[in-house]
This record gives sequence, structure tokens and C-alpha cells, in this order.
Amino acid sequence: MTGRPTLAVVGATGAVGTVLLQILSQRADIWGDIRLIASPRSAGRKLTVRGEEVEVSAACEEAFDGVDIALFDVPRDVAAQWVPVAAAKGAVVIDNSGAFRRETDVPLVVPEVNAHAARLRPRGIIAGPGSATLTMIVAVGALHAEFGLRELAVSSYQAVSGAGHAGVQTLRRQLSLVAGTELGTGPGDVRRAVGDDTGPFAEPVALNVVPWAGTLCAEGWSSEEMALREESRRVLGLPRLPIAVTCVRVPVITTHSLTVHARFESEVTVAKAREILATAPGVVLCDDPAAGEFPTPADVVGTDPTWVGRVRRALDDPTALELFVCGDNLRKGAALNLAQLAELVATEAGAGEEGRRPGRGTVPL
Repeated sequence: MTGRPTLAVVGATGAVGTVLLQILSQRADIWGDIRLIASPRSAGRKLTVRGEEVEVSAACEEAFDGVDIALFDVPRDVAAQWVPVAAAKGAVVIDNSGAFRRETDVPLVVPEVNAHAARLRPRGIIAGPGSATLTMIVAVGALHAEFGLRELAVSSYQAVSGAGHAGVQTLRRQLSLVAGTELGTGPGDVRRAVGDDTGPFAEPVALNVVPWAGTLCAEGWSSEEMALREESRRVLGLPRLPIAVTCVRVPVITTHSLTVHARFESEVTVAKAREILATAPGVVLCDDPAAGEFPTPADVVGTDPTWVGRVRRALDDPTALELFVCGDNLRKGAALNLAQLAELVATEAGAGEEGRRPGRGTVPL
């Protein structure tokens, strides 16, 4: 080694992988070799990272030889196959697929909230939460650190890119069919116009909102709702925190939004909450309704922070706050969190002997 860690990006040709390569090119360059890995059908393609063209390799055992840190954003089944391989080769694996998020011996980490949890990784794997959780958790974590969180009730308004390329293509196709028409004025007229091909969504998403994201779980809850609940509990270190969630898909390409009702241990003030949010790492406070200033996906898309507005104290509960948050689901909601975690692990290596490969187990930050 030259002293700078070797990084592998697995899923480099996907939507999140594309954004991840941009982020790696924009942030401080601490990496030695950056390897791009994808499915066999993408092998041989050349992608640009750090201003240089790099050829994509097919996933195989040899591709992970000498890799210090491997970032995964691939389907769950692919991650389940290749993450253990990369870890067995000695890499610290940071996985965004969801395949390992519920494993008790795999830390679930958001650097602004629980960076310490990355220290203990007995399997050599760190997981990142899903995009809806990441949109909200940095702001909520900052408030929890000050006030002590007691309960959450949230509704998410999730962009179609959360369902991958198919979600984006579906919305664009449907928009082309309804643009310039009078549709949306009669029962079922949008559905008849777009036809039965609703892509990854249960209903048309153009001129509509769909109160469903994920797959069916027990008692009518969706997998996205259950994930946001369990992931938030783990990241905040509050395993019994009451959380009520409704996930909604909206006709937005990129950037999730959430309404948040948060109850705390004691009385809160808007002034103190605004002070906390305005100074919290990774958060931008945009909150002046009188001037028409609050975060929206159209303004937040393509940016890194969590944006927070509409900060109010609940009318009937002096211990509760109401917030509206937005975050680019491909950046902080996926790629940026991966990059930040990789930098966190790389810093561990730099804290000791120069060139020491980041390893497993308990490592000082």
C-alpha cells in the first residue's frame, strides 16, 4: 500500500452508484485506488471518477483482493452473496442494500448521530439506513441529543427514484400521457390514460399520491414503514421508542420529504429548537413562512444536507415539535452516507500506524 486505502464501489453503474462517483470526485481525495464493480453485463464500461476514466469490473472474488473498504449499493440478494466475500477478503464493507440492516452484529450507522457505533463490527460490515430514515434522522437526532426524544409520528412523501430507474421511468412516461390534458377531474380518468402499466407502484403516480411504499407486512403495515421505525430506533439507541409511520409515494423525481411530530421528555421552545437545528452538522434551517421560505424537493434536490422548516411547537402539547424535512434521497439518503462512513473508517486507519488497513472488531475513532 501507498498509505492511502483502496476503495471499491460495488453497484457503480446504478442510480446511487452514479451519484456516489460524483461525491467521491467532489470531496477530499483520501483514496488510493478506486475500483468500480458491477454486474457482468456492465463489465468493460468506463466511468469517470476523480476526473479519470475507470473501467468497470465484474463482481468476482479476485475483484476484492487488496480492497480496504468496499461500498455496496446493489439489490439485497446480490449484497447477500458478495458482501461476505468482500469481508472475508479483509475489506470493511459498508452496505446500503438493506440485507444486513436488521442483523444485531452489524452496526447501523449515521455519522452525524451515532458514529461511535461503527467502532464495533465483528463481521467487518457496517450498514446504512434506508433513504426515508436518512432524510429525517440527522435533524431528529440533533433534537434528541438536547431534549430527549419520547415519541415520533411521521408521514413520508417519497420520491419515485426511491424505487430505482423503473420508478423514474414510470413517472416520466405517465407525465407525458397526462400533460396538456384535463385529466385529474373525474374518477379513474388518470388510470385509464396511463393504462395498467403502473411500474413499481400500486396506482398511477402522476397527478396522484400513493399511500404505499414497500411490500405488505403484518396487520397492514408496509415494509418501508416498518423499516423506518426499526432503523430510527437503532440509530437513536432507543429500542422501545414509540413510532407511528405512514409512507406515501409522490410525483417527485428525487428528494424525500417528511412531516415529523416529535414528543420530548420535557417542555421545548421553538427558539431553542431552531438554534439546535441551525448549528447541527448536516442540517440547514430554512424556516421563514412569512417570506415563503421553507424546504421543498424542487430546491433541495442535488444538495447534501437535510433541510428543515415549518418548526412549530404543538398546539396542544408543550413537549412536542412539528417539523417538515427534505433530503435528496440519492445523496444523503444513500450515496453521501456511504461516502461519509467510508471516510470515518479510513480515518480510523490514519489514526494509527500510517498505511495500516482498517480492520474488524473494536477500533478507536
